Amino acid sequence: MHTPTRTWILAAVGDLVLILVFAAIGRDAHARGDIVTGAFATAWPFLVGGALGWMIARAWRKPLAIRPSGLLIWLAAVGVGMLLRAVTGQTVVIPFVIVALLSLGTFLLGFRVVAGATLRTLAQRQRRD
Repeated sequence: MHTPTRTWILAAVGDLVLILVFAAIGRDAHARGDIVTGAFATAWPFLVGGALGWMIARAWRKPLAIRPSGLLIWLAAVGVGMLLRAVTGQTVVIPFVIVALLSLGTFLLGFRVVAGATLRTLAQRQRRD
């Protein structure tokens, strides 16, 4: 059974994992060495942005909603992430911004679409039983 608390915790963990996966895929694609610790080094600006997006959207209220939660988390993850990368001397180039927008959008919004549909299906099955 899904409680509101359990749902937002699972959504927050899902966002965290997906941002780390994004960073790990990027590091692996560019042969940047240690994928595990390197993924954290690459991911931290996006994680900070995602956390800020959670706070702005108050996403714990509707963590699987595309609007506003998913959109704000996604855009904050990319926007703040790129800003933090720039101020800390990390690479920020247009192709990377585009890849981050597309990848994190697919991950963070797609996750919400799949999770929401799954929960709706489970709820319908429970009502029938």
